Amino acid sequence: MNRLALLRAGARSVRLYPGKRLDLSQVDGLLIGGGDDIDVRLYDDEVILETRLDPERDALELEALAVAEQRGLPVLGICRGAQILNVYYGGSLVPDIHALFDDLPRMRTGLPRKWISVRVDSRLHGMLGRERLRVNSLHHQAVDRLGRDLRAIARDDSGIIQAIENDNHPFLVGVQWHPELMPFHRGQQALFHRLVAVARGTPP
Repeated sequence: MNRLALLRAGARSVRLYPGKRLDLSQVDGLLIGGGDDIDVRLYDDEVILETRLDPERDALELEALAVAEQRGLPVLGICRGAQILNVYYGGSLVPDIHALFDDLPRMRTGLPRKWISVRVDSRLHGMLGRERLRVNSLHHQAVDRLGRDLRAIARDDSGIIQAIENDNHPFLVGVQWHPELMPFHRGQQALFHRLVAVARGTPP
């Protein structure tokens, strides 16, 4: 779905995966999508959590983010992608939001049913065009302590961080939901269009 969203935004995508040689020399932007949980040992050596992990993917994405930072590439992180973005910059995660928030509704849906509030002084607000909106929810981990130069720009009604960005970067954004599952929402698709525009050096 992410590749289709990028195609609609006018980009040609190249898929990276563990075992494939990492070569970002010809890549102009980076999108990191959803997937299995991030190994908690990358940000907290005191917590033990038995979940589905993909350490090879963790290593690949951290390496890709290092190259992206070195080259100044625009980056969009989606769900897990937002989380690994925060970890890369030295932040931490809530390993299980339901363990921390006892009364949190167990919402797991690709449909936009969770309400979030977006900071009006954020670039994300400019793309989405709204301060209050509904998004989908397919996660049980979330951003906790913010990484270097990142700030929380959206939260849900329980106070859980739903989006992060770096104001000093041309485009470094992480969202906890899945905009690729909302293809008819112009604001959500603006995320992909802005990523592509900045990658081309022609931001709208």
